[in-house]
Amino acid sequence: MTEVRANISVSLDGFVAGPNDSRENPLGDGGERLHEWIYDLASWREVHGLEGGETGRADETFAESIENVGAVVMGRRMFDNGEGPWGDDPFEGHWGEDPPFGVPVFVLTHHERAPLDLGETTFTFVTDGLEVALERATGAADGADVSIAGGARTIQQCVEAGVLDELEVHIAPVLLGDGIRLFERSAHAGTELERTRVVESSDVTHLRFRVGHSSA
Repeated sequence: MTEVRANISVSLDGFVAGPNDSRENPLGDGGERLHEWIYDLASWREVHGLEGGETGRADETFAESIENVGAVVMGRRMFDNGEGPWGDDPFEGHWGEDPPFGVPVFVLTHHERAPLDLGETTFTFVTDGLEVALERATGAADGADVSIAGGARTIQQCVEAGVLDELEVHIAPVLLGDGIRLFERSAHAGTELERTRVVESSDVTHLRFRVGHSSA
């Protein structure tokens, strides 16, 4: 059975990116610090075509997060930090000529664009909203899971729509002070989270939740 899952790194004060994010500074000021725990992991290096790396609990946790993923959904800002029309020479995203996804990726946007093939990944740009993107991703996943890659607003939309089954938050011991919050105040009243796992490692704490919605 296909599940919709999200996992994302956040600061201790709840930000997924620092202030002043842009195409040249995609994670905002200080935002790279949220992901320092991941770059030396063997499983992360493998999907990026690199050898070696560290093993251990953090590596196992990341490896689990990418298992059984058959399609990905992401927001426009995660793809290129952009807004508005794509322009005559549209940016091809932050992942280079061979992105690490290796499965169909559906990008939420308000502006039409032809599908983009890079390496083994095809980016399809969906202008009909989250529900349609999830339908297309579920079909493409063919029984595997759909990963909500981010950013924050896309995960928020999934929670609000009641379609997110699992959320894994990787809490980095960093205070950013400003930027893009994972959850805005009062945006998710009635949402209940059941903590199903806590994994501690030297540089990050991993919290996994099942997501439900109360009648409140």
